[in-house]
Amino acid sequence: MAVITIDGVAKEYPCGITFEEIAKEYQPQFKDMIALVLENGKIRELHKKAEKDCELSFLTIRDDIGHKTYVRTGLMILVKAIDDVFGRDKVSRVKIEFAIGQGYYCKVIMEEKLTRGQVDAIGKRMRELVEGDLPITKKSYPKDQAIELFRSHKMVNKEKLFRYRRSSFVNVYCLDGYYDYYYGYMLPSTGYMRYFDVLHYEDGIMLLLPGSEDPTKLNYFTPMDKLFNTLTISSQWGEMMGIESVGDLNNSIRDGLLGDMILVQEALQERRIGEIAREIVERGNVKFVLIAGPSSSGKTTFSHRLSIQLRTYGMIPHPIALDDYFINRDETPRDAEGNYDFECLEAIDLKKFNEDMNRLLAGEAVELPQYNFKLGKREYHGNIKKLGPEDVLVIEGIHGLNPATTYSMPDESKFKIYISALTSLNVDDHNRIPTTDGRLLRRIVRDARTRGNSAKRTIAMWPSVRRGEEKYIFPFQESADEMFNSALIYELAVLKQYVEPLLFGIPETEPEYYEAKRLLKFLEYFQGIDSQNVPANSICREFIGGSYFRV
Repeated sequence: MAVITIDGVAKEYPCGITFEEIAKEYQPQFKDMIALVLENGKIRELHKKAEKDCELSFLTIRDDIGHKTYVRTGLMILVKAIDDVFGRDKVSRVKIEFAIGQGYYCKVIMEEKLTRGQVDAIGKRMRELVEGDLPITKKSYPKDQAIELFRSHKMVNKEKLFRYRRSSFVNVYCLDGYYDYYYGYMLPSTGYMRYFDVLHYEDGIMLLLPGSEDPTKLNYFTPMDKLFNTLTISSQWGEMMGIESVGDLNNSIRDGLLGDMILVQEALQERRIGEIAREIVERGNVKFVLIAGPSSSGKTTFSHRLSIQLRTYGMIPHPIALDDYFINRDETPRDAEGNYDFECLEAIDLKKFNEDMNRLLAGEAVELPQYNFKLGKREYHGNIKKLGPEDVLVIEGIHGLNPATTYSMPDESKFKIYISALTSLNVDDHNRIPTTDGRLLRRIVRDARTRGNSAKRTIAMWPSVRRGEEKYIFPFQESADEMFNSALIYELAVLKQYVEPLLFGIPETEPEYYEAKRLLKFLEYFQGIDSQNVPANSICREFIGGSYFRV
């Protein structure tokens, strides 16, 4: 017998009992479905067994790591359903491309075009698999056997990925004769997938899953055409460069193609920035270029590079930070925890901002403020602006796309740009890299370099940052005139050298350790590269240092 302590209460269980059996006993005490357990502080999947005395606690699908487990399981069931509906010979590839809201876009690559009827059949097969409550098992294979297994299943991306794996063994999941590899944990059976929907979207499939904030609710899917097109273009860039997965990237590094790869990626971004600048000029009457995007998107470097492109058309750009219009700190609204809420719209003096902008538009000379973040006060240091015929203000701030920010400014004078690091690189076809992971790694490196913040502090703050993005930025992204993807196909291989020591600095006793461990495991897939080939005007330099610009 094993003595298992839960919530301070010790109880005996037979040795070899699964954590799933114990979780079922305690499930009525939880509002949300239990997805994983913590055994003496170590994350365990529910199919694992209790072999000795331990202390146990539970993680639900509302917890971040539990929600990721739910999503991962849903994607495996989707790919299995596609395999069942079409058969292995008819489909050459199934690729999980990217996330849009709570939807996960999947491309089925085959000779014929995917139809709505076929998508309905896939959804029906998914529901059959869920109703059957089939077990999802896990087995460790020697690396060579795993490579051979996935080669036989035509999963070329996984074969490439494992060539660079340092471990001699690979954990492989199996569902009803279908084998796959997933980066992260999995639920023990298909019956746990209670909330999902399958939609035909563009040329592929959208798997709709609930978010972690309400894991029992499926929100109605709202198409985001601009975001979808931006993500699609980035995927096409990867295809053109021959780098769609981490295995492709590692091969390129191995083959000595690093320099050309970086130059091509940077040239693609520069061309895109030039296209946006041309559109601003051709529109005419634009006096305010508003740039907004989530944390660590590279807004500052982008604004500088856009300004340079605008100069090539004879325009005279002037950068302005919306943060300079913060109200005094002691007047800033507070959040539910009683902390200053610097991300809410009310933290900005909108009245003063609009007055100044309209006066500039009228041809008046205006002294612009500068916010003193140390003192928490707005100050004036003689920064006087007056707009001539060729002058344009490049305004950066998280609320730039919110119409309430520029409520009194004429629409024809505004050009709105949404920027984000929308990672198009996949670990492999069935394991996408979340956009938030790339941005978090960027921020950890930058915060350590410029603010002296530890990785622990940055990770601890990240959920609050994400909530602010969901509330104040993402709802307005489709209203942008243009979108820019700041993600670089090579950047995670560069960031690896900078971020790993910072993540290793988080001890096991800290709650941020689990996220640090997850990120470290993720970074193991990448071959690291030196930063010397990264151009000084690259967006990557905003985070690792060495930029031409003051960032």
